[in-house]
Amino acid sequence: MTREVFKQKNGIIGKSQELNDLVDVVIQVAPSDITVLIYGESGVGKEIFARAIHNASKRADKPLITVNCGAIPEGILESELFGHKKGSFTGAIDHRKGYFEMADGGTLFLDEIAEMPLTTQVKVLRAIEGKEFMRIGSETVTNVDVRFIAATNKDLQNEVDIKHFREDLYFRLKVVTFNIPPLRKRKGDIEQLADYFIQNYAKDNRKILPVLTNEALHILMEYNWPGNIRELKNTIETAIALSKDEMLGADSFTSLLVKEKTYEDHRNLPVFLRKTPEEADRELLYRALFEIKKDLIELKDIILHQQKEVITNNNYDNEVLPLDEMEKGAIKNALDQTRGSKRKAARLLNISERTLYRKIKEYQLQ
Repeated sequence: MTREVFKQKNGIIGKSQELNDLVDVVIQVAPSDITVLIYGESGVGKEIFARAIHNASKRADKPLITVNCGAIPEGILESELFGHKKGSFTGAIDHRKGYFEMADGGTLFLDEIAEMPLTTQVKVLRAIEGKEFMRIGSETVTNVDVRFIAATNKDLQNEVDIKHFREDLYFRLKVVTFNIPPLRKRKGDIEQLADYFIQNYAKDNRKILPVLTNEALHILMEYNWPGNIRELKNTIETAIALSKDEMLGADSFTSLLVKEKTYEDHRNLPVFLRKTPEEADRELLYRALFEIKKDLIELKDIILHQQKEVITNNNYDNEVLPLDEMEKGAIKNALDQTRGSKRKAARLLNISERTLYRKIKEYQLQ
């Protein structure tokens, strides 16, 4: 099977050299039963490659069972993987097959393997090595013929070093290792991916096919894509949904892309450098929490600074003013000096306008 046919058959979009090199290795390894470990940031398409490996193997006519190890609570993960007998624990009202047994003859894809608890890792290792396990509550061994693929966005060697992952399971999984490069390292794929997502969205929603302008494409090419292909897909679909015509220009994307920030100043505050957040929604939450923390630190420093000035100017060697009074006075003075201009007052106080508005409302200054 040629590389292009393989990509087309498995929904792998892109033409970069990095992607083509990876596909060539996948084509070579897929027909065997060898265990594969896939590395890659969130959103790069680890499950797509796992499915491609399965589809190109001799097990393609058997099931591919995908298990997200990070999405299943620790208390029931073992039951989900190995199954249980009726009455083996509270709530076990019937016999149940686990994912290992469901994947018999096919492939078991253990996604986010680094999130698996250490106690479960022991049993998974035994099942992989011996291709046998026992259901919870059972006294007999169940044999299975399963190929294993695992994936993670963490450095498993580091997880081993800090005792979060078993070394023996790590070595058992890393027989063949793939590293899917993030989108920022294969930007040559962005145009083809964008066209693919545009066509799919238009077809699924029965819309006229939008046109992506060169200016818009330039913005997409320059962006760092911390959420990788998943973020690109979501951004394209949102831009089309919000578009008032069939033209996707620069304005369609500038408000949708989260700007990266590096925050650093003379007070030795922590440097915030967001590089590769795991999820787009988590990114936004972390960013908002950081901004709030930054604003609080700024206000605290300003208040302490002005408190020192008041004490110095009035020779109050033994008097300490309440922080809320100092804060209120500092904001009032800034508003007076700027004749009520909140933008100038926020700049004078070295805080964001959002924080200033919140404090004005809190102290009922207007």
